[in-house]
Amino acid sequence: MKDQIQDFIHYLIVERGLSTNTIVSYERDLKSYEKHLKEIQQIDSFNDVTRIHIIQFLKSLKESGKSSKTIARHTASIRNMHQFLLREKQANQDPSVMIESPQLERHLPKILSLQEVEKLLDTPKLNTPFGYRDKAMLELLYATGIRVSEMINLNLTDAHLTMGFIRCYGKGNKERIVPIGKTATEALMNYIENARGKLLNPKQPTEALFVNHHGKRISRQGFWKNLKKIALEANIQNELTPHTLRHSFATHLLENGADLRAVQEMLGHADISTTQIYTHVSKTRLKDVYNQFHPRA
Repeated sequence: MKDQIQDFIHYLIVERGLSTNTIVSYERDLKSYEKHLKEIQQIDSFNDVTRIHIIQFLKSLKESGKSSKTIARHTASIRNMHQFLLREKQANQDPSVMIESPQLERHLPKILSLQEVEKLLDTPKLNTPFGYRDKAMLELLYATGIRVSEMINLNLTDAHLTMGFIRCYGKGNKERIVPIGKTATEALMNYIENARGKLLNPKQPTEALFVNHHGKRISRQGFWKNLKKIALEANIQNELTPHTLRHSFATHLLENGADLRAVQEMLGHADISTTQIYTHVSKTRLKDVYNQFHPRA
C-alpha cells in the first residue's frame, strides 16, 4: 500500500505539477487513511477496500472532531488515489465512486474598503530600501490580485514593466500573464532602481524580485510579518490576511463593472464558480450601503 501511495504522489508531482503544499496534504491524508485501514480495519491491500471501509474512515475523522473542510479534503485525496490505481491497473475497482463529500459552508471573504486600501498602500515610507520594497509588494498585490505565494516566487525577469504585465505561476505550475497599472508599475520601478540592489548580498546573487534583509527571496512568513506591522501603522481595524488584498482586488473590479470571466482569468481560477463568490460580496456590500443610507431602510 505504501508503494502505491508513493506511485500516486510521484504522478501528482511529475504529471500534474501540483504545489509542494498540495503534495504534502495529499501524502498526509493518504498515510492517515492507510494507517486506519491497516490498524483498525485489518485491510492490507487497496484491492480489498470497499465503500463501507472508506465510510468508516471518514466517520472516524468526524468523531475525532475534524472539520467538514478537512473531511472533504481527505475524501478528495482518497477518491483521486483510487481513480489513479484503477486507471493504472493497480486495482480492479474504485470503491470511492459513490462516496459524497460533506457540504461545506461558504464564508464570504473579508475585504478592505477603497479608503482602507489607500491607507495601507500609502503607509510604507520611501526613506529606506524596505519601504520601497513593501510599497512595491502591496501595490503589486492590489493591482494584480495574484496570490502571495505567486508574488514571492516572482523573478526579476517575470516583471515586464515597459509592456505593463507580469508573468506568474499559479496552482499546478500554470503560467498566466496579468496586467498591471501605472501606479504599481511606478512602485516596482522605484523599488528595482532605488532599493533592490541595496538589499542584495553580493556573495549570494539571486534572481528573486523581492528579497529580505539577508538578500534572499522573501518568505511568505516574512511578508505576513511585515503586513501585520504595516496594518498596525495604518490603523486598519478590519481583519487582514495575506489574501485580503486579492479578495479586495476582485471585489472592487466587479463592483466597477468588470467582466466575471476576465476576473477569473486574472485570478487564475480553474472554475468560474470560485470567482462567483465575489459577486456575493458585492451584493452584501450593496445591501449594507442601502441599510446605512436609505432613510426608510
